[in-house]
Amino acid sequence: MTGFALFAAVFLACVVEAVEALTIILAAGTGRDWRSALKGMAAALVVLAVLVAVLGPAVTALPLTALRIVVGGLLLVFGIGWLRKAILRASGNKALHDEDATYVEELDAARSAAVGRRPFAGDWYAFTLSFKGVLLEGLEVVFIALTFGSNQHDVPLAAIGAVAAVVLVAIAGLAVRAPLSRVPENTMKFVVGVMLTSFGLFWGAEGAGANWPGSDAALLAIIPGVLVVALAFVAMFRRPKAPAPSDVAARATAS
Repeated sequence: MTGFALFAAVFLACVVEAVEALTIILAAGTGRDWRSALKGMAAALVVLAVLVAVLGPAVTALPLTALRIVVGGLLLVFGIGWLRKAILRASGNKALHDEDATYVEELDAARSAAVGRRPFAGDWYAFTLSFKGVLLEGLEVVFIALTFGSNQHDVPLAAIGAVAAVVLVAIAGLAVRAPLSRVPENTMKFVVGVMLTSFGLFWGAEGAGANWPGSDAALLAIIPGVLVVALAFVAMFRRPKAPAPSDVAARATAS
């Protein structure tokens, strides 16, 4: 895999996770208390930093063959899961992910929750909501950066891609103070699902002892192949659009 492909894969996957974390932080801050929400975010970042310090050397110290089998299997699980949902959304069998709707739901829940204050944390609901959201999404960012970087022996580049994604989303969120609903998240999830599935197949097979023709260049065939299969499933499962009320009325009048 080239450096650009590694950076792009990590960056796109982390943008998706960062957007989801930002939505939760904005809901906690807007609906309850900004200071408590930001404290929760900071506490989660501290926990993530400790986990990276502990897990980073452990992951990179694993034998490459074992690492590729484990990571390949995990990426397949994540990738196929993302791709399945993306296919269902693209074919009309599942509602599109709406950051605006998610933001409204989180905001309503925050406003209706009971008031409770704790030392340092302030508003406990805002603190815990922000903490859990950032921690969970952050763990996925850490996993993506460490596994991709370790497999390609370039953790620094993967880390740069992850940090760039988080910083970009954070700046955009602070600028508009609203969920990034214009980000084509459903399209991004489809692309990321294809990439994770492709890398999972590639690394898992390598870890099991397979030799891909052309080595890393095989990804240039695997990724389009997975994409074609995914698009074929979209076409296969596509639901016909319901006719508009005006069309139904026109047909009834004509008959």
